[in-house]
Amino acid sequence: MIETLAIQHPNADTELHYRNAFELLVATILSAQSTDARVNMVTPKLFAKYPDAAALARAKQPSLEKQIVSTGFFRQKSKALLGMAKALLSEHGGQVPADMDALTKLPGVGRKTANVVLGHALGVPGLPVDRHVLRVSNRIGIAEGDDPVKVEAQICGALPKELWTLASDVQILHGRRICRPKPMCHDCMVRDDCDYYEHVVAREAERASTPKKSRAKPGDTRRIRTSAH
Repeated sequence: MIETLAIQHPNADTELHYRNAFELLVATILSAQSTDARVNMVTPKLFAKYPDAAALARAKQPSLEKQIVSTGFFRQKSKALLGMAKALLSEHGGQVPADMDALTKLPGVGRKTANVVLGHALGVPGLPVDRHVLRVSNRIGIAEGDDPVKVEAQICGALPKELWTLASDVQILHGRRICRPKPMCHDCMVRDDCDYYEHVVAREAERASTPKKSRAKPGDTRRIRTSAH
């Protein structure tokens, strides 16, 4: 099913713009409760002013807030970015570590953000689970539950490592484009194998196409006409 989704969404990749692991880390932190398109509008000037961890660590919070205000939650994000940059300098020589535990110890970096950076910028298999992956994986039946960590473990356990990042990318795009909260099942290439389509959509269509049997209601005194033979 993942390979079929990859056919439907060719060249699936993160839609955040970046040139290195540091830029992707910053962009992913900014993308929380925002859109990739909005973040991509902000980051060119941000990266020009703060091209690395050392430059970002020297930033003044009020100035940083002004640059990222349009991404939302700018005060929390500015604190996270400054803390992350300072931690990179003090603990990793200014470099983004290619390790899940080390990444998730950085301010503002959760497991999803770490997986994005690992899988896309550092060549380490990772499977970021966001709301799209949760929705799509549960609907099509390759995972069960609303806990991102548990869903990540289920999907990773069923796939070879080389498909982990792809599995996330194609499900994110599928969730944005096709398998939305109100799904567009007629455009889905995996609907024949999809649990949601089989148990919800197809059954609803079947019920809708089945004519209701007409019958007299209790207390109905109208005569039921029959054909004479």
